[in-house]
Amino acid sequence: MTLLDQFQKTLLASGLPDWAAYLVPALMGVILIVAVSLTLVIIFIWWERRLLGRFQLRLGPNRCGPEGILQPVATGLKLLLKEDIVPAKADKILHFLAPIVVFVPVLMIFAVVPVSDGAILANLNVGIIYVVAISSISTIGIFMAAWGSSNKFALISGMRTVAQMVSYELPVVLSLVGVVLVAGSFSMLSIVQSQSIPFILVMPLGCVIFFLGCLAEMNRSPFDLLEADSEIVAGYHTEYSGMKFAMFFMGEYGVALAYSTVITTLFLGGWSGPLLPPVIWFLIKVVLVFSFTVWMRATLPRLRVDQLMAFAWKGLLPMAVINLIIIAIEVLVVPASMLWVMVILNFAFAAALVLLWSRLFTLGGGRVEV
Repeated sequence: MTLLDQFQKTLLASGLPDWAAYLVPALMGVILIVAVSLTLVIIFIWWERRLLGRFQLRLGPNRCGPEGILQPVATGLKLLLKEDIVPAKADKILHFLAPIVVFVPVLMIFAVVPVSDGAILANLNVGIIYVVAISSISTIGIFMAAWGSSNKFALISGMRTVAQMVSYELPVVLSLVGVVLVAGSFSMLSIVQSQSIPFILVMPLGCVIFFLGCLAEMNRSPFDLLEADSEIVAGYHTEYSGMKFAMFFMGEYGVALAYSTVITTLFLGGWSGPLLPPVIWFLIKVVLVFSFTVWMRATLPRLRVDQLMAFAWKGLLPMAVINLIIIAIEVLVVPASMLWVMVILNFAFAAALVLLWSRLFTLGGGRVEV
């Protein structure tokens, strides 16, 4: 039973009407998600800027507040004070709704992420399916922004969005099926509880495929084709300013935080760990996952659009299918109490598959004539 369910039963026992006993915990859950997620997003913005400074041999933000911690707050205030400019030929309704459609689904993902045993707002028995479905809605918001702006560069970015998201959604979902097969449940809470050995060791290739697919879903380097400023100005939010642009900005970091929590839950054992409280372990793992994405941003150059699509369809998708078949066979053959056998086998399979498959295709190189 989750903490929210216990609170709900307490309210029912106190004599409150049924509608109030259900509405009050729901409102408290919404307020908690908004407050905690926005606070963590602000911290992550500062953390990424500091890390990028270290990777690029500079200090990063260090003037606004101690160690520059108030710099994201100053950036937010600056955006709130800017004028909201809407293009004359834009679709006003789509232009207004797009930031909301991008931002709100990101917050909804946190409802099914367990921070510790029982500390989850909604323990859905289809938690993974919920995460995949909700995370896909933001793609519609991005295309709404591109189409509603009446800007050709923004429209190009929106078309890239649809192609990129559809392409990388397939290997992501196939890698999740392997997690479901081993855990025997779609519930995020049950998946954490089933990880006597973290699934990053049990299925390393599935973890790598899921992580790379999430980078593409987050529009993070080297998959940030949607905001390729050297090609399409600033991407789908070229015509946005003020609070609307701030919602896109917060949404991008919010989805990075959300996917970091999902990766921690599915592959890193969630809150499990010795000595420290479960919540602390969960936050440490989330920060490590996010820091790794920043490391990749500071290290790898952006892929070309043809390389991006080839990597999804020629690389990740076939490997995800083969990985799923291998895991399905192992689940039938290897007893559940002997996960260490799968660790040995899957590391060998992953090394062999990556080495052999990478020789079968190239992402393309050289000069492209336009």
